[in-house]
Amino acid sequence: MRVVIQRVKEAQVKVEGQIVGKIAKGLVVFLAVARDDDEPAADYLVKKIAELRIFEDAQGKMNISAQEAGTQYLVVSQFTLYGNCDKGRRPSFDQAADPARGEMLYNYFVKQLAATGAVVSTGQFRAMMEVSLINEGPVTFIIDSKQPLTQSKQ
Repeated sequence: MRVVIQRVKEAQVKVEGQIVGKIAKGLVVFLAVARDDDEPAADYLVKKIAELRIFEDAQGKMNISAQEAGTQYLVVSQFTLYGNCDKGRRPSFDQAADPARGEMLYNYFVKQLAATGAVVSTGQFRAMMEVSLINEGPVTFIIDSKQPLTQSKQ
């Protein structure tokens, strides 16, 4: 699984002109599921995101975790994070999970994130969405559930 997280002042997602998800201050999580992803990958990302210290303390340093800050989340499915643009002019999405598996793991991720006690809103899986956000900082991170495995083998 791969996520792009952005710290925001506010965010919302619309489908066909209707707001389907909205948060105040918190994190927007753009989530992509790879073909070989599983529930432990989702569990890893939930824990990592909730415990990541990316909110500022009284001294202006990023020392407060999302969980400690009482962060709200807006989770948006974005399979294009697995787009490979290395060859030609058209991205390949061979690494992305098929829609059924992607939706199952997306829903699992959302459920596990909500189980941390956080307020979680979502976009709509497989829909054309309009995402609006005010990035705070800007603070943006990319996290891949496979990265720790890669680093530990080096």
